[in-house]
Amino acid sequence: MVDSPLPPFAHPVAHGGLPSPGALVPPDSAGGGAGLQVSVVVPIYNEVESLPQLVESIAAALRAEGVIYEIVCVDDGSQDGSGELLRQMTQARSDLRGVLLRRNYGQTAAMAAGFHYAQGETIVTLDGDLQNDPADIPLLLAKLGEGYDLVSGWRKARQDDTLTRLLPSKIANWIIGRVTGVQIHDYGCSLKAYRQELVADMNLYGELHRFLPALAFLEGARISEIPVRHHPRRYGQSKYGLDRTFRVLMDLLTIFFMKKFLTRPMHGFGLLGMVSMTLGGAIGVYLTVLKLLGGQDIGDRPLLILAVVLGLAGVQLLCFGLLAELLMRTYHESQGRPIYRVRAVVGSAVGFNPHDRPSADAKS
Repeated sequence: MVDSPLPPFAHPVAHGGLPSPGALVPPDSAGGGAGLQVSVVVPIYNEVESLPQLVESIAAALRAEGVIYEIVCVDDGSQDGSGELLRQMTQARSDLRGVLLRRNYGQTAAMAAGFHYAQGETIVTLDGDLQNDPADIPLLLAKLGEGYDLVSGWRKARQDDTLTRLLPSKIANWIIGRVTGVQIHDYGCSLKAYRQELVADMNLYGELHRFLPALAFLEGARISEIPVRHHPRRYGQSKYGLDRTFRVLMDLLTIFFMKKFLTRPMHGFGLLGMVSMTLGGAIGVYLTVLKLLGGQDIGDRPLLILAVVLGLAGVQLLCFGLLAELLMRTYHESQGRPIYRVRAVVGSAVGFNPHDRPSADAKS
């Protein structure tokens, strides 16, 4: 990722001046936005009541900043008419693009689709339920302009139920921060700003949208957070509950493995395999000594079964490690995906010629 002290929206002169209010340069046929500075990605699921107000609030916040923007709303298989309303709104607005998924795939898939179709140089995400305040978007963009790759919102005064939402969230944020090493207060806040090149390096699966800061950290991103406003839900009901705890834990294990062993899985599986085989071998030696020197019967001892199980488990873990190594190599080599990320290349060295002599002017 190229290091830049300020994002593109901070340099209006480079784009030929500020656009008129509400102006949008339509994307060209090649699939890239012609001068688009900010793309706002909003996953939508049964938000027909809040959708018009949400889109207008986002547009008002960005018009006030004078940036060239687009709004990408992804309908995740809504059943309340959100998709049809989105179709109608896109016909009336030049700053709105709708992506309608065939069925409900989940928020991670919806965000991945939004990232794919977003064409701005900076991408902002937020929920479609009006609990995130679009007026905070300029604050995230300004913080991103300080040289960060990702800026996350922190719902410092969160307006949710204490027992079912706030307490589990605080515990989850603490655990995630300890496991991933990315210490931010609010992993669950959807209001975030990203540089486009960072999003292009991240692949989302399962329900990894909650771990976007951790995934960005794996890509070498510079991360910050700022407090943002949070409003009570106005329409409908929350789509989240305590049942997501198990899914979060499973995804957290995935993130932990990716952080530790993505490019060296044999180090993880191999270590466990060697420990297991060593313990099994030690127990086996102990039982052998009892049999040969002590004349004791070991056939009905549970330790014998444990030694065999540990030995077999060790062999299997080593095999898993070898298979994971092959998969890892296929993953990187088939995509031409390097195991490193370059932030910037500086200097323009042309080589040193020992026959070059400094000029007289240089000497003086």
